[in-house]
Order: sequence, then C-alpha cells, then structure tokens
Amino acid sequence: MPAADSASTMLPIRDLDALRGALRDANLPTLLMVYATFTQDRAYLESFAPHLTAAYSADGPSNVPEAMAQDLRDRLFALLTQAEPPVESPLDPEFLRYMMSVSVGEEVDPALIPVLYDQMGFEPPVPRKHIPGRPTPPPDFDILVIGGGMSGIAAGIKLSEAGYSYTIVEKNAELGGTWWENRYPGVGVDTPSHFYSYSFELNPEWSHYHPKGQEIQDYLVAVADKHGVRSNVLFETRVTGAVWDEAAAKWRVKLLHNDGTTSEKAVSAVLLAHGVLNRWSLPKIPGLETFAGPKMHTAGWDTSVDLKGKRVAVIGTGASAAQLVPAIADEVAQLTVFQRSKHWVLNNPDINVNVNDNVRFALRAIPHYKEWFRFRVYWFSGDGLYGNVKREADWPNQDVSISAQNDAVRNYALHYIHTKLAGRPDLIEKIVPDYPIFGKRIVLDADGGWLDTLVKPNVTLETRGIDHIEKEAVVLKDGTRVEVDVLALATGFEITKVAGNLDIVGKGGCRIQEDWGEDAPYSYLGVMAPGYPNFFFVLGPNSAPNHAAGVNMVIEAQINWMVETLDLMVAEKAREVEPTIPAYNAWNEKVAAQMRQMIWSHPKAKSYYLNSAGRNIISCPFRLADYWKWTRHPAREDLTLS
Repeated sequence: MPAADSASTMLPIRDLDALRGALRDANLPTLLMVYATFTQDRAYLESFAPHLTAAYSADGPSNVPEAMAQDLRDRLFALLTQAEPPVESPLDPEFLRYMMSVSVGEEVDPALIPVLYDQMGFEPPVPRKHIPGRPTPPPDFDILVIGGGMSGIAAGIKLSEAGYSYTIVEKNAELGGTWWENRYPGVGVDTPSHFYSYSFELNPEWSHYHPKGQEIQDYLVAVADKHGVRSNVLFETRVTGAVWDEAAAKWRVKLLHNDGTTSEKAVSAVLLAHGVLNRWSLPKIPGLETFAGPKMHTAGWDTSVDLKGKRVAVIGTGASAAQLVPAIADEVAQLTVFQRSKHWVLNNPDINVNVNDNVRFALRAIPHYKEWFRFRVYWFSGDGLYGNVKREADWPNQDVSISAQNDAVRNYALHYIHTKLAGRPDLIEKIVPDYPIFGKRIVLDADGGWLDTLVKPNVTLETRGIDHIEKEAVVLKDGTRVEVDVLALATGFEITKVAGNLDIVGKGGCRIQEDWGEDAPYSYLGVMAPGYPNFFFVLGPNSAPNHAAGVNMVIEAQINWMVETLDLMVAEKAREVEPTIPAYNAWNEKVAAQMRQMIWSHPKAKSYYLNSAGRNIISCPFRLADYWKWTRHPAREDLTLS
C-alpha cells in the first residue's frame, strides 16, 4: 500500500499485555483490514463479509461470531509479535476496493478509491519542493494568509512544503481560531475526532470519539508547532483591507496591530482563511444592551462568571446551546432556554464515549490501524449521508421527507425524541420541526444530553417569543417577565457575509463588498472570483460540506488547489491568475442546478445557509468526493494567467 505506518519500524510489538488488551477492545472490522493489508488473504476476508453490515458504531458490539473474532485476534497477535516483521506487498487497487467494501458492508465505488486513499493517510505526502523537476518558486513570491485557525495552519504547512514564503496574520494571541475562542461549558465538535483532523497528521491520542474544544485546540497548536508554523505568524494583528496594485502585480494589505498602529504589507497572493465561525451574530432584541448582569455570546464566554445558584437564560437552541445547556443545568438554580426555531434532534451514542487506553494503544502501535479506522469514520459520517439531502424526484409526500434515506433517519429521530420525552407531549410539540430532517443543521444528542436536560425540574423550554429585555428580566410577547441573572447568547454567527468587513479592492477598483453586497457572494469553485487576481478563499461561497462531516477535507482540497494554481503560475512565469468569466458563470449555473435538487431548497427549510433572497450561499450541493476530484488540479482553460 505503502502506508503511513511502516511495519518495519513499529514491529514487533513487545508490550504483549497492552497488545492483548488492544486486540480485545479494538474495532473488529478495522482489525480485519489490518490483517488483510499484511496477508492479502481474500478467502479469509470473504468469510467475514456476511457478518459485516452497513452500520457504524465507534466501539459497539460486532455481528461477527465470537469464535471468528477470536481467531482474527489470535492471528494478528502472532503476526504483530513475530521476530521478523512481515513483508508488505503493494495492494492491487481492486483488492483494496474489495477490502473497503467488506469493511463497511456495502459496495465502494471504484471512483472513490483515489479520494479515500488520499484522505485516510495511507501514504504520507511527498513535500512538493522535493518533487523532481518541479519549478522552484521565486524568493520574492510571498503569500499572506488571513487567519490562524484550522485553515490557516494547514495553508502554512502546505505552502512551506511547496517552498513558498508565507505570513499568517492572526487577530488573537494564539493559533487555533474558533477552537481558541470558544470556551463555553460543553464546547465540542459533532464531527468524529478521528476524521476531524488533518489527513497528513492523524492523531492516535484522542480521548473522546467526539472531542471537546480544548483537546481540538491542543491538537491544532501541536501540529502547527511540529511544522514550524508559529515563526511565520503575526499575532494580535488584524487585516482591515487589501488593494490590488496592478502595476506591481501585488496585493497591498492593510494591517491593524494590537497597539493601535497600522502598517502595510505587499504580497504576491492572499488566502482568506478567517473561516465562517468568527463573527458573532447578536440577537436584535430591544433592550438587550440594558441588561445589568453578565451577558455573553457563547463564542465570547467569560470563564470568570460563576453560574452556581444563578438564574440563567440561554437564547437559542442550536448546536452550541445543545452543548451548553446540559453542561450548566446542574449548577444553576433556574435555566430558561428560549427557542427561536425548531431543530431536529438525532441520537449519536458516541458523542460522550471515551476512547479507552486499549483502543488508543491500537491506534498508536498497530500498523495501519488508525488509517483504516479513519476510513470507517469517514464512510459513515461523510458521503454516505449524501442521500439524506438529495431529493428523489418520485419520492411521495415530500412535505415530510425527500428520499427513502431521509425518511428513515426522520423516523429514527422521531423514535428517539418520543422515547426521551415520553410523558411530556408539551415538549414534543415544541421540539419536533415541520420540515424534513437535515433541512437545517441538526442537533446531535446522547444519554445525559440535550433532551434529558430539558425534562429536569429547573429547566424550562420557552417558545412564546421574546418581546424585549429589561435590566433584570426577559419579557415575553404575552407580557410574562422571566427574571434572570445571566444572559447566554447561543445565537450563532454572521456567515452570509463571507468576506466579513474586509475592504477588498481588485482590478479596476472593483470592490468585493459591492460585488457581493450584504449577503450575495458568488465564486468560482468556492476558491476565487474574477476581478481579484491571486486572491484565494478557503470555505468560500457554496463550498461548505453541510450534508456531512468533512470541513477539514474541504479545507485540504482547497489549499491543494491554491498551491497547484500557484505552481502553474510559477511554471508559466505568470504574475497573476484569476478565473475566466465563462468558467465562473458555468460553475455558478452548475451549483444552482444541483441546489434545486437538494433539501436546502425545500420551501420549509429556512436556515442560516440562506441569504435574504432565500438562496443557499453556504452549502456545497455535491459529494465530498466529487469536490475533492475537481480540486486536485486547476483546469487551465478555466483560468486567465498573465
């Protein structure tokens, strides 16, 4: 295969007790893939195939008979402890596809093999600057990256590997972006940890299958420091704007430093990597500014505020609120949750599950295990969910669901809600939405989480609507006063204004704020716009993977496209690059046509993905695998280089 984990350096495993524990607790289909990687025993794989189904659980029970499971563990124990490490042979692509299909209990499309091979970390990437014959970037060709979160860190690493000079401008005092800023109780990610990470830096040490915020922050900082990113960062500095200098073919970037001084930096290219979750959305509620007690957005949480024994109001019932509320309910005197809109609640039992020491040993010490485990996580949390959001044209009663897969998940969610809220028809009526599931971002839940908290005696879900806020109370539209000591605003982010407040001036004086208006951005492939040469976006318009996990995958794909495009410029000795108008128009027509088939175009699906005109400007309506393929290499005919 050759793999990221080299058996010659990891084997034999000498801690026999740890290995026995790992083989006992590790995910069985993943262990089978490790064994098949070494032995390429197709007949042995075939014997397991009838027992492996298309269902996922991080550490749940297997359908494999115990005798077969123990035979596999015994074979692996012998193989991993033998004095001479086994010799590995390259895997035939068709055998690799068969392995994948057996692992997940369903056929894997051969067209997906390249993306799976890349994103699972099966083979460490060769730094571009070490590729024979590749043109060397000029020493004065430098790139400025706006933002030092997950996108900015990855960009710095890949630009350095390609031999480009770069500077990251970060407004905070530390790297990490949203994971450095968000410190509210319960903060975490609803993407599985073993996929929510860089494909080139798999982490075997996650403590949870869905990690909390601090652990993600620690991972990002560790990766950045390993790759020397920190030395290229201007901390506590903001980009306020950038002007294209046509004569010099440079961007003149305006900087505001923490001490109030300003400066300008001329660079050959700019990457806007400030993300979509960094500009708070504050509710437009009359009197909000008059509230006398502590008042904080979840992304600006004041950890010094003591909530014990306080009356707390949480405004919002989305993903942040569903994490915050269970984390604080037991310490506050009274918790009132104000719901603005309904969200589907889906059970994910892995949300609160720890990764035990034995499994971490498997991820750390057994060659190929962490790559094959990442494959399973991706498969069941990535494009396998695409059927939830793509409409089947002949599906009946599309007012309720849009496809067989979507309907099945809806019924699963309804069963969970009715089970958790049995005896509370009032809460069921308040919670269950009238739009098809996945029409807007779902709330993931598990035992001890969101729904369990809502039935606690000191918790109230309020849906009557807020009229205004006073010094010590929230006043409802019917005149009811809810006295509170602390206001928590779980009201999300302003994500429709993709460029934020940056003043970006391109060719001929065109301004991106005028081109896009308040909330109508368009782009080419989510990465560039005509009129703004050498200016790249990460997570630009219509490139967010809202059908599944995978924002990390899209980030890597877009950075790959940017570096490939920079390399194309160097090879052709060009000073500037931008998409052609026909290519830009064709891409946006393709997005619009596909979007009409997606759940986000359902008349009842009103969400923050939509702008004021009702157009989805955030979501990518295509599979992750398709988008990855389109961003492998720039289409030369779609670009103007000069």
